[in-house]
Amino acid sequence: MNDPQNQIPKIKGIEIDKVGIKNLRYPIRVFDKRETEQHTVANINMYVSLPHKFRGTHMSRFVEILNKHKNTIAMKNMKAMLLDITEKFDAESAHIEFEFPYFIEKEAPRSHARSLMQYECKFMCSLTEQSKFRFTLGVGVPIATLCPCSKELVEKGAHNQRGKILVFIRFHKFFWIEDIVKIVENCASGSLYSLLKREDEQFVTQYAYDHPVFVEDVVRNVANKLNREKNIIWYSVEVESYESIHNHDAYAFIEKK
Repeated sequence: MNDPQNQIPKIKGIEIDKVGIKNLRYPIRVFDKRETEQHTVANINMYVSLPHKFRGTHMSRFVEILNKHKNTIAMKNMKAMLLDITEKFDAESAHIEFEFPYFIEKEAPRSHARSLMQYECKFMCSLTEQSKFRFTLGVGVPIATLCPCSKELVEKGAHNQRGKILVFIRFHKFFWIEDIVKIVENCASGSLYSLLKREDEQFVTQYAYDHPVFVEDVVRNVANKLNREKNIIWYSVEVESYESIHNHDAYAFIEKK
């Protein structure tokens, strides 16, 4: 049967950096610090580099490889999967991205009521020439911010809102998602909870009022804590505050060079 993908393209001499599939929903297992592992569903992107001599790539092979590794999809097995992709496609580089919800049991500050809190996480993996492997872990942590300027201007209150800290890290040794959350969650005016009783709501509201921060404060707080972690070799931090009295959001970003 004729294989159009292996044909020589009409436009010659141009290689493609990434070609593949996006937005494939697939179940995966993620290491859980408390329960050994957690089953979740990821949104997956898979790519390879494409030499200039080929018109296209074989998209079905990505799903075949994913099915082959379905029982071993975990952080520690990413390099093996990428090696399999480069061999199957005869490609110089391969990339995989997994974006998924991850749940951590969290205790309310006063009632100690327990509930599951959702965090958006991301694995970004690449394998390039000479088998150079790179793994990046991303975690989105929801937060609360209270405006210092508003607090100075108003005697009986201050505007506050939800926000998000998005952290990407690279590291020497294995790093738990729970530990990233623990590092960054207390860098704002307060953290969020799925379940709060009346005494908890009183506490978190007062705590936020006593700890006003700008997004600039939050991003510096996170960077300062990450700088102390010797296991982390690179990071980027972005903070977005979903402003409650403005028709825009506030934003700050830091990257460790």
